[in-house]
Amino acid sequence: MNNYKMTIQYDGGRYKGWQRLGNSDNTIQGKIENVLTELVGENVEIIGCSRTDAGVHALAQIANFKTDKNLTESEVMNYLNRYLPQDISVVEVTLVPERFHARYNAKDKTYLYKIWNEQYTHPFMRKYSMHVEQELDIARMRRACQYFIGKHDFTAFSNAKSKKKSMVREIYSINIEETDGFIQIRVRGDGFLYNMVRKIVGTLIEVGLGEIDAENIPSILDSKERIQTGRMADAAGLYLEKIDF
Repeated sequence: MNNYKMTIQYDGGRYKGWQRLGNSDNTIQGKIENVLTELVGENVEIIGCSRTDAGVHALAQIANFKTDKNLTESEVMNYLNRYLPQDISVVEVTLVPERFHARYNAKDKTYLYKIWNEQYTHPFMRKYSMHVEQELDIARMRRACQYFIGKHDFTAFSNAKSKKKSMVREIYSINIEETDGFIQIRVRGDGFLYNMVRKIVGTLIEVGLGEIDAENIPSILDSKERIQTGRMADAAGLYLEKIDF
């Protein structure tokens, strides 16, 4: 059995997220599986590392699939890029050991969030960033970031419907950079709950606007009450940037 690892980039703007849905094939996973099924002549199921939400982008999503058919890495990559929509690209295909699993073998993930922080809109980035026209206090936001570092129950910062699984995740780092009108927030951790990064960023925005005190973050985490968190940041500004194995 051959196991192929794929590195995928996509503009998630017109899709309903990564994960295949029963009533729609308008997902990243669905589009790729349809093309691979044509290639190998049998139904193919791919395993994605991160189930990005509707509208979220990826710079380096990792996925794998298995097939008995013997194909070269270039054959797989060229076929996918020939028949996939132009807003989905496969930038690398590698044959890996059969035991490799894109989701279970991942050690940590990094998400990037882009905020356009000027009074005027950015015509070319309006679909790839969140516009906040009021000036944000970066020092306050950086102070708030420190309270997220470490292992916490992130129930308050997720819209996950199931409570059967653990809501504890570990954040390794949150870094904020300013460059040419953009505020870029990188969040690195061992895993993320549904909408977790967007809720964290939304809360950081409210801290930057002076609507929430940075020192209130620990009590919000402890409350496990979703109503305590700030707004949820727009999907358009979020990118799955990197996955380490």
